[in-house]
Amino acid sequence: MTGDPQRMSTPPTQPPGSPVRPPAAPARPAPQGSAAPAAPQRAGGGFAPAARAISPGDLERSGAIVSTITKVFQSRVVGQENLRLSLLTALAAGGHVLLESVPGLAKTTAASALASSITGSFARIQCTPDLMPNDIIGTQIFNYGSGTFTTQLGPVHANVVLLDEINRSSAKTQSAMLEAMQERQTSIGGEVHRLPEPFMVLATQNPIEEEGTYVLPEAQMDRFLMKEILTYPRPAEEHEILDRSTAGSLTGPREAVGTVSLEDVRFLQQMVDQVYVDPAVKRYIIDLVFTTRGSGPRPVPNLTQSVRVGASPRGSLALMRVGQAHALLHGRDYVTPDDVRALRYGVLRHRLVLTFDALASGIRPEQIIDAVFHAVPMP
Repeated sequence: MTGDPQRMSTPPTQPPGSPVRPPAAPARPAPQGSAAPAAPQRAGGGFAPAARAISPGDLERSGAIVSTITKVFQSRVVGQENLRLSLLTALAAGGHVLLESVPGLAKTTAASALASSITGSFARIQCTPDLMPNDIIGTQIFNYGSGTFTTQLGPVHANVVLLDEINRSSAKTQSAMLEAMQERQTSIGGEVHRLPEPFMVLATQNPIEEEGTYVLPEAQMDRFLMKEILTYPRPAEEHEILDRSTAGSLTGPREAVGTVSLEDVRFLQQMVDQVYVDPAVKRYIIDLVFTTRGSGPRPVPNLTQSVRVGASPRGSLALMRVGQAHALLHGRDYVTPDDVRALRYGVLRHRLVLTFDALASGIRPEQIIDAVFHAVPMP
């Protein structure tokens, strides 16, 4: 999409008569001190280090890598700019992404477009109720000739893995992905097999079909760095989809576009590690996460009536990591509070467990997140 829904400051409309909606806090106070400069400077609004954390040459190389991946993505996917930013941020941060939308909104196309921009291996797994864990991680095969077992690695041993319709696989199969996603390894016949680096899981699910589906457990949901919800394209974008279809370029570009190597991706992730995070920004992240748990410097009234479980420490790590990646993608070597806010929905929406009353009243996680970010003052 051409707009950036993460930047929207107006929370979604609350259904009338709901008693559990967290009231919006007063408007956020202006940051202390002078206003931020129009162009990035070393002052960085007080959030930049005294010396550069990343050299200009490395920043330029990072920008070139991001530009190449962007060109590949835009050659395959129409619109969905926020999805592109989320996927690029997760790739740079070394995390996994859960994509959710109704059918036909290019979830699978976006995942394959990101994979095609990288020269590494790509595997697609179509999840079904009869899919077994060994079908994903691999198994041991007995060789009658030699009388020994040989290990056959499964499709999860790839650089980019697409789990299509992950909620159609059974809980036993879903749990087999926990070790791979968190530990970056699989265990087959008592032997540990390391997954390749980089390793990224892109999972898709359809929220409107309930027959033959299994709800993802909270432990697995928390392993995803981000959860992105796709929206319908705008009329102009859907017109371009029809134009590409009649021109025969909907499934792929007519002209070849460049790719980045695995070394480039590893370099990008190493640069994210070096992005400077000021102690004030870290404190801002901690205040936000603690506010989701019902405490914080300015608790949201009646929040516990809507939120049963707040974000875990993994949510704090995700906010900081995504902020570092977002800063690098925009050519900076330091994180600002705006970087933390930019992708807040994708980082937190799947880490908040709402109460039954909140679900019955139609309260969405985005409303809770907006109330939390309005309540916590920016540094």
